[in-house]
Amino acid sequence: MQDPAVVVSISELNRLARQSLEREFPLLWVAGEISNLTRAASGHIYFSLKDEAAQARCVMFRSRAQSIPWRLENGQQVEARALVSLYEPRGDFQLNIEALRRAGQGRLFEAFARLKARLEAEGLFDSARKQPLPRFPRRVGIISSPRAAALHDVLVAVKRRAPHLTVILYPTLVQGDSAAENIAEAIATAGRRNECDLLLIVRGGGSIEDLWAFNEEVVARAIVASQLPIISGVGHETDTTIADYVSDLRAPTPTAAAEIATQGWHEAAGEIADLGAALGRTMKYRIARQQQGLDHLSLRLIHPATRLAQARDRLALLGTHLDASLTHGLRRQRDHLNRAAFRLARAVPRTEGRSGHLGLLAQRLGSAIREQQQKRVGTLGTIAAALAHLNPQATLARGFSIVRDADGHLVTDAASLQPGQTVSLYLAHGGAEANILTCSPDRPPIAT
Repeated sequence: MQDPAVVVSISELNRLARQSLEREFPLLWVAGEISNLTRAASGHIYFSLKDEAAQARCVMFRSRAQSIPWRLENGQQVEARALVSLYEPRGDFQLNIEALRRAGQGRLFEAFARLKARLEAEGLFDSARKQPLPRFPRRVGIISSPRAAALHDVLVAVKRRAPHLTVILYPTLVQGDSAAENIAEAIATAGRRNECDLLLIVRGGGSIEDLWAFNEEVVARAIVASQLPIISGVGHETDTTIADYVSDLRAPTPTAAAEIATQGWHEAAGEIADLGAALGRTMKYRIARQQQGLDHLSLRLIHPATRLAQARDRLALLGTHLDASLTHGLRRQRDHLNRAAFRLARAVPRTEGRSGHLGLLAQRLGSAIREQQQKRVGTLGTIAAALAHLNPQATLARGFSIVRDADGHLVTDAASLQPGQTVSLYLAHGGAEANILTCSPDRPPIAT
């Protein structure tokens, strides 16, 4: 507390009063009617807020005034978020305005927040629920007022970007007490008719009251139930409605909604133009190459008469070369034959005076052959006699036999036999099988 005995200046008093007011009164919302509105060249706005019994001076600085989405006019009922203060130079009590909204917007914001939270809890805002947009829609439905400026903007954008598209209007109210039911019914009608591939819900900007129809639950439910994909283009970029949250896609403006709906066709037109340009370049390149090839071929193209004359000249030249080659070859062969004949003549042996010597040699050869023949016949007889002596058949003819056991083994020792054993006998003529009665390993061999 200030000491009562201390004298203060007016400026100090006003400063203390301002500090006390700002400390005792935090930011609060104040309702009233705008009057005495003045716009300064600096961009600041000065006005008074009044009710039936009182008024207070207010100032809204330029940085805050730029955020107001509508034009302030005298007589408007507003709610102001204000800092209670004092303008020290004049000692005037005033409110420094931080934000403005139309009267009743606080209740609307609360209703908006409650509905938004409830629908979000139901999962109606989930991206997994939302439908994909067709890239190339053939018919686009528009839900809007026939007199709305937003409709005109959308039609202009569609005609500019995809003039071939068919546009179907489902007229409805977009503001007022029955607007929400009208919008919901228009969405249902579009679904029943099923005559378009994509729906646009559009409206221009405005206050929260102007756009409130798009915050109604009946509209949100109709959008969710729609079998057609929906783009919401309601208000300006700063405006957000429940319809934006439940739609398959939110566009910041109605024009942007039209641009999104025609994006595929617009991009395709650009792609076709690029492909056309690329095709043109390729065709020019191919034609240029073919022209170059044609030029090269034309240089090689010769008149048939000229070609025949060249062929005749070449044939004559080849004939001359052939004649020369044949003449030269025949000469070489003739010389070769002459040399071969000369060598043959020199190699023929002289037979004169050698016939007597040849007769003598023939006699000597005959004698030598007969002598060698007699020697070979004698040797052959000796070998034949030896072979006849060694012939086993001759041995068998003298009364001997070959004995083999049951396994076919040759029996040469009586000790290898057992009484009762069967053996095979091979004789000079035929054979027989015998049973061994007794064995005499010590019997002397038979004298031959």
